Amino acid sequence: MRILVTGGAGFIGSHVTDAFVDAGHEVTVVDDLSSGKKRQVNPGARFVKLDIRDERLERVFKAGRFDVVNHHAAQMDVRRSVEDPRFDADVNVHGLLHLMELSRKHGVGRMIFAASGGTYYGECARPARETDPPRPLSPYGVAKLAGEHYLRAYEALHGIAFTVLRYGNVYGPRQDPHGEAGVVAIFCNRLLAGVPVVVYGNGRQQRDYVFVGDVARANLAALRRGKNDAVNIGTGKSSSVSELFEILRRTHGGGERVFKPTRPGELFRNCLDVRHARASLGWSSRMQLAEGLRQTYQFIASGADPQGRRTMRP
Repeated sequence: MRILVTGGAGFIGSHVTDAFVDAGHEVTVVDDLSSGKKRQVNPGARFVKLDIRDERLERVFKAGRFDVVNHHAAQMDVRRSVEDPRFDADVNVHGLLHLMELSRKHGVGRMIFAASGGTYYGECARPARETDPPRPLSPYGVAKLAGEHYLRAYEALHGIAFTVLRYGNVYGPRQDPHGEAGVVAIFCNRLLAGVPVVVYGNGRQQRDYVFVGDVARANLAALRRGKNDAVNIGTGKSSSVSELFEILRRTHGGGERVFKPTRPGELFRNCLDVRHARASLGWSSRMQLAEGLRQTYQFIASGADPQGRRTMRP
């Protein structure tokens, strides 16, 4: 297949690109490098430095004749979305619409959309199901949910098939330690620097942590399965911040933590029901948390070039 990956120089997008290239697909990566890194782009993919809102993107579509658009480019900072919701919507809504219009115009058959199970469902007394009502509490979550509705509308109006992948908290090699989504990388960096790890609240907050290699496999499965569907991509298990710290402390061989007050608006528990992923995509997570954290720690500790891809697979 001929595949366009937007955001393919970023943390998750670069692993997805690896999976597509390894499977023998013809891949083009578009990334403006505002947060991604060119050295993370698989050398087997064609790279174009460009913002997804740029009118010159049409040239890429004309040249690429893509079968599939895999959309990972995003404004992904929840805090920035609160501070500047218009910018968030410009990138995450208008950017998607630009891709959708170009896909319609140039005969793209399928869209795979990176969505956010971590911001849709709110507090979870049980693992959240795809059929649960969404309750996004940030402009970022609202924009991602709007994207799903646009995908459904374009499928109905123009026949562009889609698969929405609602990610849990993704972690692994190449994760950016800057920003709220990079808690694993932040912990690793602080341990390696010999400074205390900061835990906000009591450390009992729980999330569904899914390894980036497993996420890449879900994207690979979505090339052929999960048509016109939204699918949770997680482990179905929640782990606390304190559990993360203890595993990483043992891996590092020591370390201290300090507690600070809970940040406003932080969820206590978020976990995804992943039974539909098995039925729809034939996918389930493989990486155990302790091993995934060990691989992530070792990658950061080694200062490895992000192109050292072969050691990152689940």
